[in-house]
Amino acid sequence: MTGSRSQDVGYAVGASKPRRATCERSRSLPSNLRYLRLDVHAETIAVAVAEPSGEVRSLGVIPNRPETVAQLIRKLGSREHLRACYEAGPCGYVLYWQLTKLGVACDVVAPTLVPTKPGDRVKTDRRDAENLARCHRAGDLTPVWVPDVAHEALRDLVRAREAAKQDQLRARHRLGKFDRLEQALDTAITAAPGALRSIIAALRCLRGIRQLTAATLVSEVGPLSRFTHPRQLMGYSGTVPSEHSSGSNVHRGAITKTGNAHLRRVLVEAAWAYRCPPKCTKALRTRQRGQPDAITAIAWKAQHRLSTRYRRLLGRGKPTPHVITAVARELTGFIWAIGIAAERTAPAA
Repeated sequence: MTGSRSQDVGYAVGASKPRRATCERSRSLPSNLRYLRLDVHAETIAVAVAEPSGEVRSLGVIPNRPETVAQLIRKLGSREHLRACYEAGPCGYVLYWQLTKLGVACDVVAPTLVPTKPGDRVKTDRRDAENLARCHRAGDLTPVWVPDVAHEALRDLVRAREAAKQDQLRARHRLGKFDRLEQALDTAITAAPGALRSIIAALRCLRGIRQLTAATLVSEVGPLSRFTHPRQLMGYSGTVPSEHSSGSNVHRGAITKTGNAHLRRVLVEAAWAYRCPPKCTKALRTRQRGQPDAITAIAWKAQHRLSTRYRRLLGRGKPTPHVITAVARELTGFIWAIGIAAERTAPAA
């Protein structure tokens, strides 16, 4: 029992006796070994070698490809006198199996147990490679267990399942907050000033715009009367086409997307409702109940105008996303008109 306990303690704090371990290792290993250190990245590998003479030199950076690694090993000479190592990381054990297949002894070391100088604040791939080559020759590195193909495949599945479980827990937490946010939003709209509530109610007369979309429009735009013309609101939403004109040449491109992204998103979502022919559904009649005739007339005109525009542009062969964007841009004008009318008739704060 005592012997077993001493072995466990020695493994856990093996780095506390580096000098004795180094001396024992140096007596047991040949003196003509070359220690190859590889700083591995997805695209490149920084290489350094510790020579038997004590010199540690950088061999530069090579591409992380099997043929380049094989060429490097051929240049270094005898593989029996070569010892390679690199830190465990996101690149896995591909390089380990490449080197092993080439007949090179390789260690994958624990990066958290690599000795570092307390005041050393300069970190580069070249310095890392040279430092690890020295530590490897001195025997100060702690190798990790390299799984075989079966173990690695099983571990990948276990870790993938663990990551999916963490995503599921985060999604549950967000969904749990979603209901509370819905309730808080309803409460905030109910407690809002009368003028703000009347504008939200008026915008809900439009097809495709319910309470959340109306609240988004009001909160992102503010008073619609600050725009003297609907084109200004269209520009603010970023749904107007870009233009590059010079002289008589006029070229218009994609929408600018320079305005309010939240506003543009809800406008495009609402525009999809105008693919269908004009119709006053039961839900829409409920939302329009109690609203002035002028506002409901604008909403009904918007249905006819935007539905017709959607079919016309689609008939001309325009892609559906482009058609929806054009409808969203024109819907902005009707939103401006209803907002102005609602602000004029809204109760004083």
